[in-house]
Amino acid sequence: MLYFSAALLAYFLGSIPWGYIAGLLNGVDLRKEGSGSTGATNTLRVLGKKWGYAVFALDAFKGWLAVMGSFGVAALLFNASEQEIIHAGVVAAFFAVAGHTYPVWLRFQGGKGIATSAGVMIALFPPAVFAFGLAVWGTLFFSTRYVSVASLGAAIALPTASAALLIAGKCDLIRTAIALLMCILAVWRHRSNISRLVAGTEKRFDKKTRTNP
Repeated sequence: MLYFSAALLAYFLGSIPWGYIAGLLNGVDLRKEGSGSTGATNTLRVLGKKWGYAVFALDAFKGWLAVMGSFGVAALLFNASEQEIIHAGVVAAFFAVAGHTYPVWLRFQGGKGIATSAGVMIALFPPAVFAFGLAVWGTLFFSTRYVSVASLGAAIALPTASAALLIAGKCDLIRTAIALLMCILAVWRHRSNISRLVAGTEKRFDKKTRTNP
């Protein structure tokens, strides 16, 4: 019941479609614009910086809240052990990202989970993991101007940093395993971007973002 509760809470928090809601507030269905994603990147491209940054923050917050909420549920309602609390957070991490990626409200057509994964990383992993992922994202984005390349790099950085800390005795196997699973999900969701990168048709992110008139 503990892990089921964590999964249910995290999925429904993760499935709150902030990008889609932002689109509705602007009279736009993001599923029919740009890449068709309801995540922060497509929101930024279609609606501009103000909405894109707001959606990124909200998507990251729901990932953080899903994990922290599961910690609270485990400790307060189930009187769980420290190990069980961490396991509940791991379950919540996966289902928060899954909820964002495949929200039931939008016929399972959501975002790619990068912002939500960032929130999960802050809540569940040692700070060094998030710092490394952020550094990789920033380096790749500003050197290539491809959001997809930066996001894929950050996704791969998550299990890489977790594994390094596992070897150093500062992270555990289950969090390293969920980091790898989240990475695989991110790569899978970026498969169309990977195809466009290989074909040379992926669009770079322009320094000047189009905004609404």
